[in-house]
Amino acid sequence: MRSPCLGGAAADAGGIITGMSESEVRDERPSRLLHLDTPTTMPPDHVGVLVAGLVMMAGGWYGLYQLVTTTLPRVGQRWLFFVLLQIAVSGTMIPLVRYLNVRFAPSDIDLPPGGVIVRQAVWVGLFAVTCAWLQIPRVLNLPIAFFVGLVFVVVEVFLRSREIRNERADQ
Repeated sequence: MRSPCLGGAAADAGGIITGMSESEVRDERPSRLLHLDTPTTMPPDHVGVLVAGLVMMAGGWYGLYQLVTTTLPRVGQRWLFFVLLQIAVSGTMIPLVRYLNVRFAPSDIDLPPGGVIVRQAVWVGLFAVTCAWLQIPRVLNLPIAFFVGLVFVVVEVFLRSREIRNERADQ
């Protein structure tokens, strides 16, 4: 019996592969997880983005902690809260957004640049700030949060589809 996933190597009834050495048995489907012999290098801009994300995360959450524990909630402190929340959430989401982009990007195209990862993390931060701002007058509920998030997703899909189309046109 011929096995298409083993490059046409013959396998007997017990499933033992004959006719090929162990080093020649490879899966021909394109996948980053199956090609372990190719080095997986991280693009240089992703390293910088991850370092910036860690700095943003540490500074934002520490600033929020200091703001909440040491000041009274007045107008200036409220705006500082929103700024620090944006920085903290965006910095926290950068590693997760990068992981999702690396994990779900097709193997035949390049990874998105660092700017795309930062922009997507900023969208998540802006969603958190918008929800916090809508919570002040107590108008935030599940449908409003869903539609605000949906707006951010639609805008990002539109931006990313234009970027991909322009990248393909340049090649």
